[in-house]
Amino acid sequence: MPNILKNISLKSLNTFGLDCKAQYFVEINAIEEMRELVANPLFQSQRILILGGGSNILLTQDFEGLVIKNNISGIELVEENAEHFWVKVGAGEVWHNFVMHSIEKQWAGIENLALIPGTVGAAPMQNIGAYGVEIKDVFWQLEALNLSTREIEIFDHAACAFGYRESVFKHSKKGQYMICRVGFKLNKGVHLHLEYGAILETLKSMHIVEPSIKDVASAVIAIRQSKLPDPKKIGNSGSFFKNPVVPTALYSKLKAAYPDMPAYIQDDQLVKIPAGWLIEQAGWKGKRLGEIGVHDKQALVLVNYGAGKGNDLVKLAQDIQHSVLEKFGVTLHPEVNII
Repeated sequence: MPNILKNISLKSLNTFGLDCKAQYFVEINAIEEMRELVANPLFQSQRILILGGGSNILLTQDFEGLVIKNNISGIELVEENAEHFWVKVGAGEVWHNFVMHSIEKQWAGIENLALIPGTVGAAPMQNIGAYGVEIKDVFWQLEALNLSTREIEIFDHAACAFGYRESVFKHSKKGQYMICRVGFKLNKGVHLHLEYGAILETLKSMHIVEPSIKDVASAVIAIRQSKLPDPKKIGNSGSFFKNPVVPTALYSKLKAAYPDMPAYIQDDQLVKIPAGWLIEQAGWKGKRLGEIGVHDKQALVLVNYGAGKGNDLVKLAQDIQHSVLEKFGVTLHPEVNII
């Protein structure tokens, strides 16, 4: 039976560095340990929070309940053919470490997702994405423990109901499962995605003409490091808001008023606008309010300078939402889970 601890600080387990405590805390290293835990009366009686890398949560108070740290590890090549590799990865593996391992093995397809914080288990929950690639593009299947039946269930692509930073695990299945292993279908051939963001420009500055997947990952890492603060130095959760997707009619109206507004056409009816640009235009970039603020290089990132409080960050986020809505008529939705 895994060892359950009491009154444990979560400061080192959330990338905002917020010093909130868990009433109960346990680390899970194997599926069988989780099965045992689910059968424990304490589990049945408590509110539950499952933690991966803590990179997508904003804690506003001590957690009255049981916090479960998912440490299930392992990377296994299950199958391969002339075109693809099928790989299963423990949910507790650090996402960036898996990306770098894949590059070493020449498993292509996730190089654009380098340096995204968090664990493998959180990747399909959020359908994480960057620079033109999302998890749904390389997803095969996942294994999740049903917290009611204690049985492992397999979720294929359709069952996950992926959307923009969305999946079934954030909605109808929320709180009902613990993701244990995630399967990816990666490529043997290289199909690089270079058209998004500053990847091509960065590769050019690196004097790389025929990039490998390692080169693409290096370019992505350089871009991210130039714009995003290191959570070990300044508390943050990366992008706080989703990029809003708006009707074409509203986009056309905004484009007329703001000709420099960047955008990404989704289809005939919808256009994605960078939330960071909207926040910056609303005057928030680099603004500091005591121990919290908006990062000076990327307005999409809210930061904790050391002694900030979760509720203060929530208030800052709400103020940003209000001013963007007032200025542009666009509603911003948090990507971060507020707890």
